[in-house]
Order: sequence, then structure tokens, then C-alpha cells
Amino acid sequence: MIVVGLTGGIGAGKSTVSTMLADRGAVIVDADQIARDLQAPGAPLLGEMAARFGGQIINDDGSLDRAAVASIVFSDEDALKDLNGIVHPAMQSEIQRQIDEHRGTDRVVVLDFPLLGENPRRGLAATIVVDIPYDLAVQRVVEFRGMDEVDARNRINSQISREQRLERATHVIDNSRGVDELEQRVDELWAELLELPHTGPETEHDSAN
Repeated sequence: MIVVGLTGGIGAGKSTVSTMLADRGAVIVDADQIARDLQAPGAPLLGEMAARFGGQIINDDGSLDRAAVASIVFSDEDALKDLNGIVHPAMQSEIQRQIDEHRGTDRVVVLDFPLLGENPRRGLAATIVVDIPYDLAVQRVVEFRGMDEVDARNRINSQISREQRLERATHVIDNSRGVDELEQRVDELWAELLELPHTGPETEHDSAN
């Protein structure tokens, strides 16, 4: 298998590129989806979180009240450390399980990780960054996610800088133009990925999300 990382700042269009790669035959390991699945109503991880932070973090329908968790952990360093201690091992275990399913195959496995720039992962055959200019990212977040401009800028500014992300890239997808241009660039990327040596990330590491 060929294991690569895919990342990009908010508004860059990482999810669109992930979908395009899946359409071309890639296996997508989606960190955000794994987190949602692990924290679904009735999931064991949710019980561990409630045991540590209290039943008030669970909504009446059994779902996680993410705002309640945020209000606890982001003002308490020890609580945040405890949360990471609960969530990250489960995340890493499920990520590794999904990767291992394809060992010994010729599949291209794409690790779709929003925070790959902040938390690099060893052993990847490539690190793909979906990139757009800062002001365009703000415009798209406002337009497609319904944030006001101040919130959009705050969200973008809370991430590592565009320059820092690009420094970690082996492949850059410019998503500042239209869909046709993006499809063409992803076609080129896919051909390049298929030529990479078959590798896999080390089993231990590094937070992916």
C-alpha cells in the first residue's frame, strides 16, 4: 500500500479533494469521521468522557454536547490533558486498524487529517496540502459555512499559518480556481501518487487530530 497524508486549512477545500481522490480509487481514513463515530451515542468512549467530566456533557438524546465539553476543557489545562488522554489513544487505534486493513495491497491510503500540519505523522510517502490564499479562505468560510467574517478569521488564525503548512508539503493542490482546474490537478496528483514507493506509517505516533 501507499500511505499519504492530506491536509489543508479551513475553507481550503480539503474534503472536496478527498472525495475526488476516493472517486479515483483511494481509500480515505477520515480523522473527523472517526472522531464522530467514536463519540456517537452509546459508544464506550462517550461513557469514559462522562465519567470524567460529568453527565451534563451528554444531551437528552444520548449525543455528545460538544459545547459543554469545550466550556470545561478550554479553561482547564488538566481537563484538556485528560480529554486528550481519553480520545487520542482510541483515535490512534482506529486509525491504525483502518490502515492495517490494506497492508500487502496496492491501494493508495489517504489519511485525511485536518491537523496534519500541526501534528506531522512519520512514514508517509507524501504529504498533500490543499492551498488557497488567506482572503479567499475567509470568503469561502463566510459563504459556505455561514460564519461572520470575524469568526472566520479567528478560526483560520487559530490554525498554523499557510506558510507553515506549505513547508511540510511534498505535493500542493491549488484550489483557488474552478472545479475543472481542480479536477485536472487531482488527476495529475493521482498519477504521481501511483508512482510512489509502497510504504506505511509507523504504528506508533503522534496525534493525528
